[in-house]
Amino acid sequence: MNKITPQPGIMDIAIYQSGAAHVAGVSNVVKLSSNENPFGPSPRAVEAMQAAAAQMHRYPNSDHAPLRQAIGEVHGLNPDQIICGAGSDEIIAFLCQCYAGPGDEVLYTEHGFSMYRISALAAGATPVEVKERERVTDVDALLAGCTDRTRLVFIANPNNPTGTMVSEAEVARLADGLPDGVLLVLDGAYAEYVEGFDAGAALVTSRSNIVMTRTFSKLYGLGGARIGWGYGPRAIIDVLNRVRGPFNVSSTALAAAEASICDLDYVAKCRAENAKWRGWLAEALAEVGVVSDISCTNFILARFGSQGEAEACDTYLQKQGLIVRRVAGYNLPEALRITIGDETACRQLAQAVKDFKNGAK
Repeated sequence: MNKITPQPGIMDIAIYQSGAAHVAGVSNVVKLSSNENPFGPSPRAVEAMQAAAAQMHRYPNSDHAPLRQAIGEVHGLNPDQIICGAGSDEIIAFLCQCYAGPGDEVLYTEHGFSMYRISALAAGATPVEVKERERVTDVDALLAGCTDRTRLVFIANPNNPTGTMVSEAEVARLADGLPDGVLLVLDGAYAEYVEGFDAGAALVTSRSNIVMTRTFSKLYGLGGARIGWGYGPRAIIDVLNRVRGPFNVSSTALAAAEASICDLDYVAKCRAENAKWRGWLAEALAEVGVVSDISCTNFILARFGSQGEAEACDTYLQKQGLIVRRVAGYNLPEALRITIGDETACRQLAQAVKDFKNGAK
């Protein structure tokens, strides 16, 4: 009997573990493990999704033109160079599927988003991890890591789970220094938390070797809708559209995303609240000896003295109904990633960490 086997690389993929949402024996929990917007989606997005739900028996439009037009207007981009997907994860998978395969290498940083490795393996390519410099993307290390087999280089800016970012000048230096035939992918999942930051859109416009990905899952609060987008050279977007399923994004998600991106006041409010409580929480944790790098996202990477201390703190927080994220899988065993919640959640979290540092068990 012939043995049915998957393609090479598939069984090297560890199944993705999302942030926990429940604690055994605890009924009321505060989830700070998945970098979700504590204020939820824009009310306009909820209304738009509810209205679209009445037409769920109809297929969505396959070219996503209204949403691409709205994105283009808000960000000053050509809609013809935009592709929409089921979260930015799907765009990342498209890129690996189209531009990497057996014998090719996909570079990413040591604390980079796990989907880069997963998508590379799923395409049959070899993932290559490159060192960072004190939890910050190291352009020189990435350039040194390129070989004649390199096809894609992924960086998140700002990065998850470190929260750090590099300058536009450094990103441009990376793009300009890459060998011919190598595509740079700028993951801008957290770009909206940096006021005035275009996530590299201007660099994409001026170059032929960069693609930018974005998501509606973070600041826009649409994680459950699964919708994201990408922007790149017209020729590359044309390639990606050839593997994209014709109805890969639901009509309800399209409606919610279009309403969300147009609600500029809500976006500004959520960004301001996040910045306020991110700064407060970082300072409160530092006062009890839990340090973190300056974060440009909606989370803090809290660093403890050891892996044992970080895990003990996490266990204590769970007993208090506070769920954060261990990040040993991102080569950060001594750290916990903590989503910025609302005022109540931030104050509760800070007090719990203080109690733990003072000996509470």
